[in-house]
Amino acid sequence: MSVSDFRDHEIYADLRVTPPVIIRVDGRSFKNLLQRHGFEKPFDRRFASAMAGATELLFQQSGLYPVVAYTFSDEVNILFRDALPFDGRIEKLVSVVPSSISSALTRSLKIAPIAFDGRVIPLHHEQIIEYLVWRQAEAWRNCINGYGHYTLCSDGLSGEDAASRMLGLRASDIHELCFQHGINLGKVPLWQRRGVLVYWEEYTKPGYDPVRDIEVVVNRKRITQNWDLPIFASDEGGVMVRELVGV
Repeated sequence: MSVSDFRDHEIYADLRVTPPVIIRVDGRSFKNLLQRHGFEKPFDRRFASAMAGATELLFQQSGLYPVVAYTFSDEVNILFRDALPFDGRIEKLVSVVPSSISSALTRSLKIAPIAFDGRVIPLHHEQIIEYLVWRQAEAWRNCINGYGHYTLCSDGLSGEDAASRMLGLRASDIHELCFQHGINLGKVPLWQRRGVLVYWEEYTKPGYDPVRDIEVVVNRKRITQNWDLPIFASDEGGVMVRELVGV
């Protein structure tokens, strides 16, 4: 069999997608990993910082140029709005992006190699905000359930029994359970409730024009991590996200 015949077996190699696209990466078996390495429950600031930092490195060093990324727990949602690397080849997108996040996070936490999976979500421009609203709502559900599970375990239940007990509880029940244990879910840190946004921010700085021999103000871009997010579904949050994603 010739080399060209083997290339014909790469049946998904030419599967492509057009922007805008969200690439979502999720950690594999992170619950066991975090327990094994002694991270705080239900949330650990060091881990969240490492996730945001790995996302920022994707902006800085990957050469892929995403517009914005939203992360919570072990999930990162990365928006490519106008152009896609690798001419939109899905095989490349779902391998290079997760591996970039994985290597950066492994290096930051200095633990055994970490794995992420990846998926591609094609969107229309008008769906971008709706998608981010959906994922932020999932971050809030994750926060509620995380604290609920942690609270039940602190009462002496095993992880399995706590998970079974959680199946029968509504969000309001979990709020009350946590409140009875001194935890007001409305007062836990914003990043636990609403996630973290990583994006390019425009700013100005003084400069010098040697041709005209004058001081000038120049426009620059830098990467920002926002840990104090508004609710994306609110008026304030909607305005913020529209400005960032350009829709």
